[in-house]
Amino acid sequence: MLAYSPRVEGDALPVVVVAAQRGDRRAFAELYRRFHRAVHGVVLARVRYGDAADLVQDVFAIALERLGQLGEPAAFPGWLLAIARNKALDFVRGKKPVPMGEELPELPVAASRATEVAQVLTALRALPDAYQETMILRLVEGMSGPEIAEQTGLSPGSVRVNLHRGMKLLREKLGIEKGVADDASVG
Repeated sequence: MLAYSPRVEGDALPVVVVAAQRGDRRAFAELYRRFHRAVHGVVLARVRYGDAADLVQDVFAIALERLGQLGEPAAFPGWLLAIARNKALDFVRGKKPVPMGEELPELPVAASRATEVAQVLTALRALPDAYQETMILRLVEGMSGPEIAEQTGLSPGSVRVNLHRGMKLLREKLGIEKGVADDASVG
């Protein structure tokens, strides 16, 4: 049964999740609106840019199919991102590794910056898992620290620590001196 609620935008997350579980398409669309950037960031931490959008769609298709299995609506963010991680890992297992240069044409940046962006993305993907997703959500998806905390289920303090330590490691990997990239860790 498909239903459409008059209002879901701005509703508390558990209310939107329960509405989506009852078949409300607007509620599920609202979940997509709220979480597609986080899912994209989690997927992008593991796959090429050109493959990420398709996997995001796959993740939401799986979530729609399995939404009735989610027992606690407040657990939706962690549940959804676990689906994203698993889908990305399954995808990677079925693919050959792609050298950095082959990803360049897919990146949505000016050709003059594509190499630099690819180097940064490669360095981000080489970070420890604890920092990788948080850093990609901040630097690639443009999410603030509080947004990352809300969407991942991490505490704001954990997000701040992950961003700080991740930025330090990223600077080291890229050979950037302290101070040049400090503004990215503020959130």
